[in-house]
Order: sequence, then structure tokens, then C-alpha cells
Amino acid sequence: MPVHGSEFLVLILLAFIILGPKQLPEYAAKLARVIVKARRMANDAKVQLKEQMGPEYEDLDWRQYDPRQYDPRRIVKQALLEPLDDAFRLDDKPASTSSVEDEPDAAAPAALLPAGTPWDREAT
Repeated sequence: MPVHGSEFLVLILLAFIILGPKQLPEYAAKLARVIVKARRMANDAKVQLKEQMGPEYEDLDWRQYDPRQYDPRRIVKQALLEPLDDAFRLDDKPASTSSVEDEPDAAAPAALLPAGTPWDREAT
């Protein structure tokens, strides 16, 4: 989540009030060192991964590992825009015109139950 200009100014003002003008430069320097150290660690990990994977590293599609692609709003929108034919098909058969063979057998669920289990065809 990016911080916009006005939000950044509020954060600086809060830091100035909480830390005071004497400690603010010290904590800013510490923050800068932490950021530099984190960037260095990330770069070292990337270099190590390149060395271990060799030429396969260049073939990787890094977009598939991007967590932004798993936005719930986008997933729901994509699911709502899908054609309904694929959503209701239970087997791997291609969607075709309906025939007598495609009609579900009313006794089929009863056949899956253990022997002696009561089954009411009208209740289901």
C-alpha cells in the first residue's frame, strides 16, 4: 500500500512529535541503515539463486509468483465473468447437446449408499 504525499507529511509530523527534534536524525539514520541492509540481503539472495539455478533462472516467469495477482476482488470478478457452461459440468466430457444418455439416473445416488440405508427418491 503506497503512502501518498499528505500521509507521508503526517507520518513525519508524528515522528517529530513522538521522538523530538534531537532524536529524529538518529532514528532516521537507523532506518536508512536497516533499509540498506534489507536491500543488500535481497540482492545477495537473488545472486545466490542465480548461481544455484544457472541458465534456468532466466526462463522463470516471475509474474506467476506476484502476490498482487491473488487480489480477491479480481478473482471474484473473473469468476463472475466466466461462462456458466464450464461451471456446471461435473465430468471431463465436452459440453454437447443434451440427450437421453446425458440425463442423470435417479437411482444413481442410492447405488452409492451402503446396503440397507434408507433412500427416499421424492425427498431429494
